[in-house]
Amino acid sequence: MLALPPALFAGVRFLIAGALMFGYAWLRGGRLPAARGDYANLAVVSLLMLVGGNGLVTWSEQWIESNQAALIVATSALWIAWIGTWGAQGEGLTRWTVLGLLLGFGGVAVLVGAGLSLRSGPPLAYLTLSLAPVLWAIGTIRSRRKPVSCTPAMNAALQMLVAGVVLTALGLALGEPARWVWSRDALFALGYLAVLGSCLAFGAYVWLVHEVTPARLGTYAYVNPAVAVVLGWWILDERLTPVQGLGTAVILASVVLVTWASRRPVAVRA
Repeated sequence: MLALPPALFAGVRFLIAGALMFGYAWLRGGRLPAARGDYANLAVVSLLMLVGGNGLVTWSEQWIESNQAALIVATSALWIAWIGTWGAQGEGLTRWTVLGLLLGFGGVAVLVGAGLSLRSGPPLAYLTLSLAPVLWAIGTIRSRRKPVSCTPAMNAALQMLVAGVVLTALGLALGEPARWVWSRDALFALGYLAVLGSCLAFGAYVWLVHEVTPARLGTYAYVNPAVAVVLGWWILDERLTPVQGLGTAVILASVVLVTWASRRPVAVRA
């Protein structure tokens, strides 16, 4: 039996991952930020990306199948590209990129509409799941434009520790420890997400934030749906209807289009 309440599970995951990443960063010569304002910035980014973005996904997946959730979260690539154009530091988009953004939003509408018609999850779960990639994108752009004075590994470690404390406290306040059931599956899920999903994947993402453009950064997202669909079919016996399959194809095509267009000369700003 796998019983891992969302807030507490996410909090423990990030506490473990944050501690592991902190130890790694420290041994590699990483030190705490020198500027006092860096801590406030780290906290804001952590609340947006890990507590808001990742936390809402974890909560909504109590009702929504993992393949649907991953496909909706894939729109973070589109949000990152669009929000990255905002403000004086905004990076322009080509017309093809704008087309890709619109196409992606259409795909999300098809996918979410199909899920609602099948009643595979309550409307509030779809609403929060659709909000999660927006918060993730805002946190990503803020992190990119307000860099902190520490290594990417230390940056990721501190963000995960902040999220771990907040989510664990929330889980305790909601009485979630009573719902936690230890099992081999629970330990595997916790270890997998802490080490691979957080230390490795999130650590790499924090590094990439400052290395590539927002549009190209978001391309990580189209790997997740493919993995989720395969694993959902293989392990959880999940299925996609033809309409959901159409939404899947539209979303993935739009992200690929945004990725391709980001390599072309900028023609217009959104």
